[in-house]
Amino acid sequence: MAFTNTELEAWKQKHPLLEKIMALKPVYWQNPNLITENEFHELPLTTQDIEEAEQLWQRFAPFLVKAFPETKEANGIIESPLKKISTMQQKLNETEDSQIPGDFYLKCDNELPIAGSIKARGGVYEVLHYAESLAIKEGLLNPGESYKVFASDRFKSFFQNYSIGVGSTGNLGLSIGIISAKLGFQVSVYMSADAKQWKKNLLREKGAQVHEFAGDFSEAITTGRQQTTDNPNGYFVDDEDSKHLFLGYSVAALRLKKQLEEKDIQVDKDHPLFVYLPCGVGGSPGGITFGLKQVFGDHVHCFFVEPTHSPSVLIGLLTGEFEKVSVQDFGIDNLTAADGLAVGRPSRFSTSVSNKLISGIYTVEDNSLYKLLAMLGDTEDIYLEPSATAGLLGPKEVLQSDYLKKHGLLAENASHIAWATGGSLVPEDDMKTFYEEGKKLLE
Repeated sequence: MAFTNTELEAWKQKHPLLEKIMALKPVYWQNPNLITENEFHELPLTTQDIEEAEQLWQRFAPFLVKAFPETKEANGIIESPLKKISTMQQKLNETEDSQIPGDFYLKCDNELPIAGSIKARGGVYEVLHYAESLAIKEGLLNPGESYKVFASDRFKSFFQNYSIGVGSTGNLGLSIGIISAKLGFQVSVYMSADAKQWKKNLLREKGAQVHEFAGDFSEAITTGRQQTTDNPNGYFVDDEDSKHLFLGYSVAALRLKKQLEEKDIQVDKDHPLFVYLPCGVGGSPGGITFGLKQVFGDHVHCFFVEPTHSPSVLIGLLTGEFEKVSVQDFGIDNLTAADGLAVGRPSRFSTSVSNKLISGIYTVEDNSLYKLLAMLGDTEDIYLEPSATAGLLGPKEVLQSDYLKKHGLLAENASHIAWATGGSLVPEDDMKTFYEEGKKLLE
């Protein structure tokens, strides 16, 4: 829907923060709808759902080792390291006029095997879930048989009769395309024309068909859904409304819990955990937040981060209209260098859950993303794509607000995690361009 000037003025009267959002200014918003763990029974999924998702990952571990040798060291488990970034923390203290007490970590999903981004969690999981259900229905799996058989010619021949489609701005398309083609599915990725060319090239190289659209992500996903579901053997991975994607992401919480325990990092009332998650359509940060809240309850505080030009989840939650409104309805162009976050309309399913679980949202300008990219490269020798740096400003945003005071939390005992969402598959020349842009802006 497109609002008239009168309607827009009415929205701004009702939600004054919209004035700054529509002016493309960075904003910080606290969620008034946050529930406590005593109210988690209201949610559509449970801890048991996460545990069942983890069991599927375990069943497919032998296949992943065989099909993707890079997962052998971790025994077929797709996971990323948690790295302390003290030098970056010090640099932020110097440049952002904000002292960050406590410890600062980077959750390096940019290093996830297979797809090199956070989307490897949800995308790979959903395709494996679908492949398993088809194999069971067809009677291809024998009781107790190792899932290594999913890498066999027999299984590949079977899956060639089925097609998978997905609409994507980039990283989800990579994860769906790579795993689907490896299993033998015919896979199509529907992308906006301004998605990164190297991602399109890599998908084609891996055996996926890429369909480009002159409009934005919404057009790609609408057409992709229609064309895929027109085929009786077609399966569409719906980033706007998928519980399977959501659960694939949620398992990260179980893995993070173990990593924190290994580093002797406490998470309790006196030692709060803050997590900052870059947000596009909302599925991956929403799934991870759901998992973290199930594991840590009220002691974890999750914040989403969106570009100033694509604040779709923020607008959806602020207005209470969720997926019914888009950024374009409010005169915002949805054009950002953070291509993975360039989403005009939020996920229906994920946003309804995140509405109850996230502590807040802040927005960032593209120039800040480039600066953070260069600073992280200089201080920690870690290189991310621009969208993946968005969480690095999280501690500053929260500490400058009244959030800790409001919740009775001590800043010096907090642990902060910025979730890095992608970067390891970015071509060297592209990464060099990103870095040089950041260095130029830092001068």
